[in-house]
Amino acid sequence: MACEQRKPRCEQVGSSKRFIRGYTAPLIMRFVHASMLLLALVPIRLVSAPAQTESILDARGPLARYFKAECETLASRSLAEIRDLKDWESRRGEYRRQLQEMLGLWPMPERTDLRAEITGKIEHPELTVEKLHFQASPGLYVTANLYLPREVKTPAPAILYVCGHSRAVTNGVSCGNKTGYQHHGAWFARHGYVCLMIDTLQLGEIEGSHHGTYRENQWWWNSRGYTPAGVEAWFGIRALDYLCSRPEVDKTRIGMTGRSGGGSYTWTVAALDDRVRVAAPVAGITDLQNHVVDGAVDGHCDCMFYVNTYRWDFPTAAALLAPRPLLICNSDKDQIFPLDGVIRLHEKVRRIYGLYGASTNLGLLITEGPHADTQDLQVPVFRWFDRFLKGQQPLIEKAAVKFFAPLDLKVFDQTPADQINTRIQDRFVSGSGARDQLPTARREALVSELRSKAFNGWPATTAARSLSLAGSQRMSGILLEDYDLASQESVNLKLYLLRLDGKPPERCLLTVVDGESYTNSVVKGIWLGDAVGDCMERLRPHLEGGITAMAFLLPRLVHSPELNARTNRLGPQIRRRYMLLGQTLEGMRVWDIRASVASLRELPGWKDIRLTLLANGTMGVNAMYAALFEADIAGVHVKNLPGSHMEGPDYLNVLKYSDIPEVMQLLGPRLEADKRE
Repeated sequence: MACEQRKPRCEQVGSSKRFIRGYTAPLIMRFVHASMLLLALVPIRLVSAPAQTESILDARGPLARYFKAECETLASRSLAEIRDLKDWESRRGEYRRQLQEMLGLWPMPERTDLRAEITGKIEHPELTVEKLHFQASPGLYVTANLYLPREVKTPAPAILYVCGHSRAVTNGVSCGNKTGYQHHGAWFARHGYVCLMIDTLQLGEIEGSHHGTYRENQWWWNSRGYTPAGVEAWFGIRALDYLCSRPEVDKTRIGMTGRSGGGSYTWTVAALDDRVRVAAPVAGITDLQNHVVDGAVDGHCDCMFYVNTYRWDFPTAAALLAPRPLLICNSDKDQIFPLDGVIRLHEKVRRIYGLYGASTNLGLLITEGPHADTQDLQVPVFRWFDRFLKGQQPLIEKAAVKFFAPLDLKVFDQTPADQINTRIQDRFVSGSGARDQLPTARREALVSELRSKAFNGWPATTAARSLSLAGSQRMSGILLEDYDLASQESVNLKLYLLRLDGKPPERCLLTVVDGESYTNSVVKGIWLGDAVGDCMERLRPHLEGGITAMAFLLPRLVHSPELNARTNRLGPQIRRRYMLLGQTLEGMRVWDIRASVASLRELPGWKDIRLTLLANGTMGVNAMYAALFEADIAGVHVKNLPGSHMEGPDYLNVLKYSDIPEVMQLLGPRLEADKRE
């Protein structure tokens, strides 16, 4: 009931809702206004902005070093706890469950009626093609072509072929990427296989989206724990259901393959579903070092990645296919799946196969060439399935060729009115349900949930953060100090502290600087030579009257023009690198705030100082979450808050467990601390 009574009031401002908390205490507001004035001056006059290299990701720079160190940490952990087969088998089930969760498939969606429908058939002298669709979930359509041998006398081995990013449009109409890969389906049918080739979400006949974080700035996908990789995995699992429903299919002999995006989906579906007895993913996986350090992520849309809640490197997912026959295929000049990462991944997976004594079930195919669907990659894959699904190793005498125009293979004449493909991101991942605990118990439960599922990328503890004095300035009894704060390895922040010289404060107002405030202060160009001195004199009455210190924290990358410029493509790719590491930029800024609070309390005489946070907009939400974790923060003063994590900031999975209004309620009186001054 207490939570119900504290619901925040909302006021419509323009087209967005902003929470108004009614902070009216004159003293606090004078401090806020004064701190904002100093905020506009400090980054320019006291210390120069952090040096900008040609790119913020220059290998010599701190951000690149940070990403490299994080990748090395996760790589060293990947499968390191597996010493023998008993270790692996005791953990394998939990690994699979974690992968399901990171794909948005835990709990697994209901396997509803597929409602499969064949809309047409093509007869060819060497094969038959059925044009069909089914519903992975009600309204979530999968368009497909089923390639059949001309005669199937006994149940035949089957292949599920999942397609890469091949756009097939005729007269402005999408025919689906299945039509671009038809030569694979045709080859399998001509050689005695049943082959189901399915469209993807992004490039199917009903065109959904793979690009929420890649180019659409829909960072709430992270907050919902949504990735289109989960939809593609669900398509694959339901496609296996359909294959198993066909009388022509031998359910004990099903293989799966695809290249590029299809290679990626082969990895995830085969990792989750043991009905895939043999797999040959082509150019669909590499390791975190390639993606994050070497920049391969820049060439991939969101469908290639799970939400890395448990901070995996990719070998952990790959090893889930063991000990089934697995052929890892790649070319040596593939720029988006670089060879060195594929080899590193193969080495770790090979160890797991070795535990089973099944090393002959694992193959590594490297061909010459770029990221392309070459015959050099196709032929060994065909031989792999002949070997493990038929027990044969004949010569491959027929090439994989296309027989049909894309429109011939199109399933729908008209898009179904009840389709949800184009808005599946709004509903694919479910939340954790309503909570009915009392506020104290709910806060404890929420902190635990968020720590393990939203902020798992934080260091283990905020204790002993490194705070060192870089410089100071005195003016008429006022001391202005410039501190370096090592929030993490290779993450060095600026913390400015303004206080009376020689007089211990009773409280401190810590302003968390946001990117817009920092950028605007630079853009305005306040270059008056005595501006800082004038500002300090104007603040003197507030410092003396309230025995108050003022601190200003610049969290990581608030000074970065690449991140602050809306049109810069590098900014989203930096944020996506954090995502791959099981973090988000905003989530790590919450950590920076916590680290600054812990560091201030390490100053002599500051252990019990009353700390209040001041922040604006998205950074205000970050400050609120910091206070949720730091119970000794006395108050949080914020303005211009977004109404939900659908607007920002993004933390992994946060919307499964809470949203901004609930955190406001749980902070309770601390969010109105100014009324107690």
